[in-house]
Amino acid sequence: MYKPFLEYLEQSLFQRFDLQSRLIPTGLESRVSDRGRNPATIRSWCYQCPEFRKIRYTYIDAGASAQVLNSVIYPSHHYELPLLGIDFLSFGKVKNLIVMDFQPLFQDQAYLAKYIHPLKALHDQYPDLAQNLEMKFYDANQYFSKYLLFAKTDAETVSTQVFEAFKDYLNLYWRMIESAEILSDPEDIQRIVKAQKDYDQYSAERDPASGLFSSYFGHEWSEKFLYEFLFEDARPLAVEALNV
Repeated sequence: MYKPFLEYLEQSLFQRFDLQSRLIPTGLESRVSDRGRNPATIRSWCYQCPEFRKIRYTYIDAGASAQVLNSVIYPSHHYELPLLGIDFLSFGKVKNLIVMDFQPLFQDQAYLAKYIHPLKALHDQYPDLAQNLEMKFYDANQYFSKYLLFAKTDAETVSTQVFEAFKDYLNLYWRMIESAEILSDPEDIQRIVKAQKDYDQYSAERDPASGLFSSYFGHEWSEKFLYEFLFEDARPLAVEALNV
């Protein structure tokens, strides 16, 4: 269901940036589930370039029962731009949840005015995809903007409106990185390093997809996938407790 989105994302990235493959830990690049009546395949890709230190995206294909595209794009530590977050999930083509946002690293007004407000005009073009749904696992005021796309919708809307919004959000994000100021002060850079690490820790502790990964691919593999690939700068809570 989201293969056209995946293909557009790849084409758009490779046309604009000098991508180099980024290591995915052995065994986490792909896996086939042997559980249940609907075998699932998960496959991930990861790249880097001067503008982005990590571009990762993952596709789960469980046939008619589930289709999932997840991606996070991390700018280089020399940029203070938001992260680009994408989560598209469909279950039986009946339950379709779409989330896409420029995820702010900071919530001060100057930062939001500079990096989030430019999204407003584009966000306003897609009122049907901004449904103000309740967030069950996250604080909507942390690492999310008020111009995120967040909606439950039908399969036809996914292939039309959602696809157009996806392309528009991507293209605006590319324009922002092309015109962004490059930071050179070590203190500024370290502030970005810490903010991106904090994002990984926050996300790893709350990501509801870990349950989905576990149901298809087992708990042990899913934990490795979560902490060694998706949010590699996060540390498992058990490890954190031992170091306290």
